[in-house]
Amino acid sequence: MKTSFGEYIRKLRTENGMTLTQLAAQLELDSANLSKIENGKREFDEKRLEKLAIVFSLKLDDIKTEFFSDLFAKKIYENNCSMETLMVAEEKVNYLKSKNVKQGEIKFNTNE
Repeated sequence: MKTSFGEYIRKLRTENGMTLTQLAAQLELDSANLSKIENGKREFDEKRLEKLAIVFSLKLDDIKTEFFSDLFAKKIYENNCSMETLMVAEEKVNYLKSKNVKQGEIKFNTNE
């Protein structure tokens, strides 16, 4: 069973034998705020994802997957959205990627 992002951080911290104070210091956070994050009473700041990945020697993409999936799940749950929301969101991501690729295409002049 998947956990919330705060629970995920707590699991990483305890598995690595770190105290709240030690991890908070490495993330440049107050330990009380980190405690609130681990208990789901406060959101983790996206700007600290890279620091979190460095502290635990994890891939930034893996941390992003945990963080954003938690964020999306909360929004879908809070707004009582259907699971179709995820499929539509995936289609929109693919659309945005294709649009970005088209904008980034290099056009070569073959007449020269």
